[in-house]
Amino acid sequence: MTVPEQLIARSNALGADPRNTNYAGGNTSAKGSVTDPVTGSPTDVLWVKGSGGDLGTLTEAGLAVLRLDRLRSLVDVYPGVEREDEMVAAFDYCLHGRGGAAPSIDTAMHGLVEAPHVDHLHPDSGIALATAADGPALTKECFGDRVAWVDWRRPGFQLGLDIAAVKAANPQAIGVILGGHGITAWGATSEECERNSLEIIRTAEEFLASRGAPEPFGPVVPGFEALPDAERRARAAELAPVIRGLASTDQRVVGHYTDSDVVLEFLSREKLQPLAALGTSCPDHFLRTKVRPLVVDLPATAPVEDVVARLKELHAEYRDAYRGYYERHADADSPAMRGADPAIVLVPGVGMFSFGKDKQTARVAGEFYVNAINVMRGAEAVSTYAPIPESEKFRIEYWALEEAKLQRLPKPKPLAGRIALVTGAGSGIGKAIAQRLAAEGACVAIADLNGDAAAEVAAEIGGTAVTADVTDAAAVQAAVNATVLAFGGIDLVVNNAGLSISKPLLETTERDWDLQHDVMAKGSFLVAQAAAKAMVAQGIGGDIVYISSKNSVFAGPNNVAYGAAKADQAHQVRLLAAELGAHGIRVNGVNPDGVVQGSGIFAGGWGAQRAAVYGVPEEKLGEFYAQRTILKREVLPEHVAAAVFALTGGDLTHTTGLHVPVDAGVAAAFLR
Repeated sequence: MTVPEQLIARSNALGADPRNTNYAGGNTSAKGSVTDPVTGSPTDVLWVKGSGGDLGTLTEAGLAVLRLDRLRSLVDVYPGVEREDEMVAAFDYCLHGRGGAAPSIDTAMHGLVEAPHVDHLHPDSGIALATAADGPALTKECFGDRVAWVDWRRPGFQLGLDIAAVKAANPQAIGVILGGHGITAWGATSEECERNSLEIIRTAEEFLASRGAPEPFGPVVPGFEALPDAERRARAAELAPVIRGLASTDQRVVGHYTDSDVVLEFLSREKLQPLAALGTSCPDHFLRTKVRPLVVDLPATAPVEDVVARLKELHAEYRDAYRGYYERHADADSPAMRGADPAIVLVPGVGMFSFGKDKQTARVAGEFYVNAINVMRGAEAVSTYAPIPESEKFRIEYWALEEAKLQRLPKPKPLAGRIALVTGAGSGIGKAIAQRLAAEGACVAIADLNGDAAAEVAAEIGGTAVTADVTDAAAVQAAVNATVLAFGGIDLVVNNAGLSISKPLLETTERDWDLQHDVMAKGSFLVAQAAAKAMVAQGIGGDIVYISSKNSVFAGPNNVAYGAAKADQAHQVRLLAAELGAHGIRVNGVNPDGVVQGSGIFAGGWGAQRAAVYGVPEEKLGEFYAQRTILKREVLPEHVAAAVFALTGGDLTHTTGLHVPVDAGVAAAFLR
């Protein structure tokens, strides 16, 4: 393999195991020689994982490639630690060729250390030693002289110089523990470097396990134990919208729920409050989890209303404390405060709620706090957990380089941060709506009576699937709960589930009538009721959209049960718009007609029935419907989806109680 191929293979292997490093954390490098295309001479270069990206999925495109001679020449112009941020821009002048990833802040560490291969990782076991109060002594006890200690320093050019000096002074060492931060290892070959990284990680794990106290978090606090599974998840679903609403005070966020054994055990222990108050230490951790979490201080069995009231009090206190943290450390050059809401909320007996701008960010924040719990356990097992000072956390959180990175992020999509539930989304109109909402940035839950179809659509758009019968109140509540637990809350509901029976009055049975009304009239009512309850608890408004029909207005032939049920849905829009507006919840409708292509309803017999009524071949039904419209155009599922997006995408913020026709123009169905 080439040197870059060896580096990619090593990176992927290390990144595949969460014991070695966290998601998008750490970086790896290799040095080697290439032919300079200008001079034809051999040139030494550094391949290093670029800014962003993840070791486990790293490809060659994610590497930055720099000329080693130019990179090392930066030592001669280094202006000192007070101006070390200037060196990041200087890396661009060391690049070899075009393309590749942007060099990261850790590039100096890899280039200045005299070793062909270097790994910088954030293993929980290594950070546990790095954050222990007597970390240097424990490192010596654990590794002897095979691993050295480097005092805490913010990532940057000076840290690279520090590590290079420690390596030069300790030729027998295979790596270092970076105080408060992580580990760095090196080797003469890629295989040796990986082997040394794993030796440091596994040796630290074994040391903590053999040397550590049996209950590093203290004894279990009575009443704070984990609730039984079903009760725990039901309570989590009830609390999640409230917590997300609070966490969205400054900016709407998506949530993630974690009730792993690691989390629940930490939440049940005596040291929960004091350890959580110390916050996390590794920069990768607190950049995603904020300086510290919000921790509920009530037992798991406390009444839900008491927990909600306490959450609101604690949230106000958290915001005041965060503002104080910012004001203590900010100076004239600091970026503006980004937001004072927590990214991590811990509820004893229930679990952890983590938040971010999208689902992945929220999930990763939770994963990083699990890393932090593991770090605290390890440090407390052999010593006392002592993270880096608050002032240093602020220097990183409000680092000019970090702010610049945030400013370079692409503009969010219109529905970013919105959470949607679409019923009947396994096919046809519902599927098209789910696809459009996801494409516009929403997190989408796919609900359908056909669980396989729902799962297929969810896999396609990166959503979550729910098997749900909308005529069953318990199943509807379970669908809303599943949405809330998957994404933290609910903002947008599309009542699309339906079916169609085409019969004249004298042939319409009581069962036909009940089935049509149960699925569409009652089903829409149940979904709107369960969703509105969560939206009201959330306190940040929302949208409910009914996919009604042209037939809610137009009196078509042989259509009494379907048309009456659609008229019921249409009036629910008006009634709920009037009732829910006080909570910032907008309710609107879409009236499609003749959506034949991709339609589960038409494929299920309705198409054949309507074709027979109109005397046309079933395969020509879409064309027939188009020719009877004003625009002479066939209506497709994506046209209905476009109307849903128009109602919810942010431009019609003052519109509620509206029905939007999507029928290519049917004069008899014009709203009056």
